[in-house]
Amino acid sequence: MPELDIKEAIEPVMKAVDELRSTNEQNLKNRDVVLEEKLAKINATLDQYEGINQKLTLLDGQQKALDELKSQADAVEAALKRVSSGGQTEEKKDRVNPWARAVVNAHIQGIPNLSEGERKAIESVNAEWKSLNVSTDTAGGYLAPRELVNEIIKADVLMSPFRPLVRVRQTAMKAIDIPKRTGVFAARRVSEQGAKTETTGLTYGLEELPVTELQALVDISNQMLEDAAFDMQAEITMESAEQFAVKEGAEFVSGSGVGQPEGILTNGDVASTNSGTAATIADANGQANGLLQLKHAVKSAYARNATWVMNRTTLGSIRTLKDGQGRYIWMAGIQNAAPNTIDGDPYVEMPDMPSEGAGAYPVAYGDFRRAYTWADRITMEMLRDPFTQAISGNVRFIMRKRSGGQVVLAEAIRKLKCST
Repeated sequence: MPELDIKEAIEPVMKAVDELRSTNEQNLKNRDVVLEEKLAKINATLDQYEGINQKLTLLDGQQKALDELKSQADAVEAALKRVSSGGQTEEKKDRVNPWARAVVNAHIQGIPNLSEGERKAIESVNAEWKSLNVSTDTAGGYLAPRELVNEIIKADVLMSPFRPLVRVRQTAMKAIDIPKRTGVFAARRVSEQGAKTETTGLTYGLEELPVTELQALVDISNQMLEDAAFDMQAEITMESAEQFAVKEGAEFVSGSGVGQPEGILTNGDVASTNSGTAATIADANGQANGLLQLKHAVKSAYARNATWVMNRTTLGSIRTLKDGQGRYIWMAGIQNAAPNTIDGDPYVEMPDMPSEGAGAYPVAYGDFRRAYTWADRITMEMLRDPFTQAISGNVRFIMRKRSGGQVVLAEAIRKLKCST
């Protein structure tokens, strides 16, 4: 995260925070549609800077992902440069018609940057064919090629960045068995010469964490692989990695645990706290008492390393909530180059978390590293199959990954339920 980005964001963020709170105060005194719309616009402004906050919160994991994407982009660019050269040797280049080479170089570099021989070739053609123009293909338009930008326009893909929060393990087996204490004994007092009896109750068990398979299958024609200006194999690999991350993020939140990872919201042992109203995270008085009760229902040992998770819509609601003493629980930390906080604890946006609604669980809180373990068996594997679709002129790319995850210590986290 460049320091400049943080400095540039401080003033607009703090200004938006002040406007949010002053507008919210007016709205609390006298509910008004105009004020509600203004609050929504201010929240949208703050959302624009949430990317900085997320990077501050998940700095290590985000930086690794950025480095990986950069290396992949560099590889694509290097491939494009190889394609643009046509793979020609110096001997072949010497046989290229000087005029044709001058046309291409004039388009790429500009006429002032051409060599003397290339400029003369262009000038001689211009002098001879005054009537040629680029607007008509047959009158010279074919000789003015378009530039292909070596970058594909892609919309952002939303995914829940859970990996930096949980414990991630590598395994070479089909499952992980984690020993777990399932019962404890109670200590007893004994008199000076009293008889000591066995303190029963200490028991152990195993948490079995299976790894299951993710897959993606894409067919690409041989001619597409040969003629495309992009390294299509690298492109498919990048797309598969992205979609695997999307799927895993959704499963971390609400996976069934049957043939796929188990979600924090579907585990039956993760306790919940009611918000106080039937359809929102606020209590009956419009305050954040439900959220605060949720926080203090988690043991102190877990609260020391706790994080909030919710989606962006829910975050917008939290920004307007106060505690029982009239203090806002959401605080901007960007002026100190620190993450924003909710009642002093950092938060992470997870798009797969549900929004507010009757019976929904829009917020979770706790020490996710203690609560959840993720296992990677095969991080990414690509099989290039030129045979199965050979009769159709296609090459089949099969991408696969083996991973799994589940809640291993449910008491370390807790979820908020929209309910009275």
